[in-house]
Amino acid sequence: MTKKTDPFALDLTPELIIRAYQAGIFPMAEDASSPDLFWVSPQHRGIIPLDRFHVSKSLCKRLKTHPFSIRIDTDFDAVVEGCATAGSDRDSTWINPTIRKLYGQLFARGICHTVEVWDGDALVGGLYGLSIGAAFFGESMFHRATDASKIALAHLVERLRAGGYRLLDTQFVTDHLKTFGGIEIPREEYEVKLAAALEHQGDFYACDRVRGT
Repeated sequence: MTKKTDPFALDLTPELIIRAYQAGIFPMAEDASSPDLFWVSPQHRGIIPLDRFHVSKSLCKRLKTHPFSIRIDTDFDAVVEGCATAGSDRDSTWINPTIRKLYGQLFARGICHTVEVWDGDALVGGLYGLSIGAAFFGESMFHRATDASKIALAHLVERLRAGGYRLLDTQFVTDHLKTFGGIEIPREEYEVKLAAALEHQGDFYACDRVRGT
């Protein structure tokens, strides 16, 4: 992983965050208590090719029978809180107050989005990320119920496909993401894919119009 300070060594703003993603760079904090951010440009970038997203037989069945409801962009603060809370799937988090503030501002501008999994009035899983051009930059996901984050990810991929997206960036690849078809590609290859995706405009709400919602 490569940490960078230039050309973005300025006061952080939503506009600066967007410029960074467009350049293949993203911010992180050392941990939730750290007041500072640093820029990251991995030598190998994680992506999930949208045409190779893999769902196991058991998850496929679960997607058809789960009791949850899926909501989009209704409670950013709760999703980020879920992602920022240490739990069985993580010992720590890099989501600090600066990240919450900046991405909250991007959410208010319609650039950051959430996919939320609800069990009645309880948020049991979800994810958030940025939509820029025809690229979606996944930031983090969480679950409080079995398979809830998997259901959120599967819904996200369906939504990105419907909206004409060209790139799903996961930043890094975990063993968990590999089960869905996640791969690592060299930074140079990633930058080519990113540039191509930024030449187009994805529609995050396309599938809602098709469904009449």
